[in-house]
Amino acid sequence: MENVVQAGGCLCGAVRFEVTGVGANPHGCACRNCQRHTGALTAAWVEFARDQVRWTGMAGAPATYRSSAYSSRAFCATCGSSIGAIDDAPTVALLVGSFDDPGQAAFAPAYHSFEDGVPGWWPNGGGAD
Repeated sequence: MENVVQAGGCLCGAVRFEVTGVGANPHGCACRNCQRHTGALTAAWVEFARDQVRWTGMAGAPATYRSSAYSSRAFCATCGSSIGAIDDAPTVALLVGSFDDPGQAAFAPAYHSFEDGVPGWWPNGGGAD
């Protein structure tokens, strides 16, 4: 399982990536940064060590926007698709929806951060009304 290669990328295909090995810390998040980054009420993430990620598309690495003291949000400069977050620590958190096969059991969130950011009308509840 450690040599498995998974691929993904943006809507237009300019930013593509391959990850080698198993990801860690699959989780959902409904913080305002994630909501604004993705345009969705909640986002699903999986993390990889920086050396597990290789940018393979014609655009190379994604464009970034410094969103906090420790992380930059990654996106395609051509189509605007959200790709993930590149932390100062050697971690690249990729949005599960950017993978070619996002339905993998290994991507199922183990927990959800900032659940109170999800409106109460969202299916399966939420914290805020």
